[in-house]
Order: sequence, then structure tokens, then C-alpha cells
Amino acid sequence: MAQVVHDYGGVCQAVTELAGEMNAPITADEFHTFNRLLDDAIAQAVTEYTRTREQSIADEGTERLGNLAHELRNALGAAMLSFQTLKMGSVGVGGSTAALLGRSLRTLATLIDSSVARVRLESASLMIEKVSVRQFIEEVEVAASMEASAREMALAVAPVLPGVDVSVDRQLLAGAVTNLLQNAFKFTRRGGRVSLRTSSTASRVLIEVEDECGGLAPGKAEELFRPFEQRGADRTGLGLGLSISRRSVKAIGGDLRVRDMPGTGCVFSIDLPRV
Repeated sequence: MAQVVHDYGGVCQAVTELAGEMNAPITADEFHTFNRLLDDAIAQAVTEYTRTREQSIADEGTERLGNLAHELRNALGAAMLSFQTLKMGSVGVGGSTAALLGRSLRTLATLIDSSVARVRLESASLMIEKVSVRQFIEEVEVAASMEASAREMALAVAPVLPGVDVSVDRQLLAGAVTNLLQNAFKFTRRGGRVSLRTSSTASRVLIEVEDECGGLAPGKAEELFRPFEQRGADRTGLGLGLSISRRSVKAIGGDLRVRDMPGTGCVFSIDLPRV
């Protein structure tokens, strides 16, 4: 819009300079009319730009909401069918039907968590508090251990030294770490191992999640953080998890990076300032 206003100002300057070169003076009434027309043109341009921009934002929001509703409906439908089958007693709770119910419920939880995190980021309603990293990792480990067990994988959680604290929004940090763990479980082969470890210095705290996804293609590391970017054959979800996770970590003063281990896997690192 600044360029539009600047260009109309250029038109005004060009006309007045041309009038001076041709010795054709512009009267006060003519100049007043000319300026009014320029003002009207600028106002119309601003109005049209605002209208198209608001329409674009509305269309984007509608599409995003539609995708979310579609994913939620699919996961909920699968969960309901699985539950009804289990309720009839024709299959056991240790079979594939129960596994489908578990996957569907985890998908629902992931979609809801991502949506909540996105709303909090866009509304800038952060709740910063002092968080014990040791206690935080213990809480995350409980749910992650059940996830690893359901997927027949090993979860290795390194002990955290006491007295290590960070000042963060607990929910955003939990969402980011949980998303990294879920991605690690998603792309690690059955029977593989996912590691969660924490290290600290006098000024920084590093939370790392290591998977066994097999590594990335050259130059593909940063592409993982693009919105709607998905890798591998498993296309469940919207591909927003890593993008939202990075935004969440940045919102609480940290950084989220990925390091490729060719042929083995990836290490996702959340780097936070230590209290």
C-alpha cells in the first residue's frame, strides 16, 4: 500500500513538473480537483486491497477449518467403529481393532493439541512460568512410554539433574516435545528405539528427541518445518506439527533445530534459556 500511495504521489509530481515546463500554470481550483481525484483513487485502491486481503484470509481460514474437520471426522469415525466392534465382543482387546481404536484416539489428541497451540500462538495468550525440567520430562515420559509400548518400540529417557529450570509456557513446550516424540514413533521402524535426553549448561537447556527414521535426503532438513509438509508413507495428520512446534518454541524464547544422521535417523533439539 505504501508503494501505491508513493506512485500516485509520483503522478502528482510529474503533472506539476510538466505544467511548469510547458508554462501552463495550474490554478488553485484545478489543483484542488486534481488532489481530490488522487485521494479518491488512493482510497479506492486501499479499499479494494483490504477487501481482497480479507477475502483471502477468510478463504484460508475456511480451508484450514475444513481440513481439520475432515481429519477429526475420519479419526472419530474409525474410533467409533472400533469401539462398536469391541463392544459386540466378537474381537479381543489385544487385536488389530483395539490397535485401530488406539491410533484413532491418538490422532484426535494430536489434532486437538495442535489446534489449541495454534490458537494460543495467534492470540499471543502465553502463560510463562518457572518449570522444573526434571519434573516436566517425568510427566512427558508417562504418556510417551505408553505410546512406545503400543507401537512395540523402546523408549530411552535419560535422567535429568535436579535444579534445572526454564521459564516457559508449559503447555506450548509440552505440545512441542510431545509432537517430536509422536513423529519419532511414527517414522521409526517397529522394534526400534526413540531417545529423549536433556543436557544443560550454566545458561542453556537442551531437550533432544532422537529417532531411527533412516535419515533424510540431502538438503531436506529445513523443509520439515514448512506448513503442510509431510514425509514418508504415513500421511495421517495435516503436516502442521513441526511448523507449530517451531513457532511454539520460538514464542517461549527458544529454538527448534534438526540434525540429520544419514542412514540412521534424526535428532530434533529444543534449545531454551535456563533460569
